Amino acid sequence: MSFEELEHTADLRLRVRGATLDEIFAEAGRAIFQVMYGCCKDRGVERRIEVEAESLDSLLFDYLSELLFITDVENVVFCTFDVNIQGTRLTAVLRGEPLDPARHSGGTLIKGVSYSGLEIRRDEEGYVVEIILDV
Repeated sequence: MSFEELEHTADLRLRVRGATLDEIFAEAGRAIFQVMYGCCKDRGVERRIEVEAESLDSLLFDYLSELLFITDVENVVFCTFDVNIQGTRLTAVLRGEPLDPARHSGGTLIKGVSYSGLEIRRDEEGYVVEIILDV
């Protein structure tokens, strides 16, 4: 699993890779939180979420949007993402810690996820997706 930041004129563009769909969704979540908040530790905060959509691309969009909503409303930072994909239904257990401005500042604030170019593709190593994030 990995992610890398790619050049983009105005927003943030990430390329995320994973051997399985579960891994690519987990890595996409980890990537967003790493970009926004940097280091995070599992300090007992746990959330379970379920998301269902019409396609895998829509599922990824909805899942990442839900993560941004939860962190914004509950002031939590997640660092581990146990994701299970069954068709176009996702269940996940998110673990992390309360947001601490002293430790979690200096990153890039992400306002939302863009559908632009969002397409999960299969390649020789597994799955890859490029995600554009509104900053």
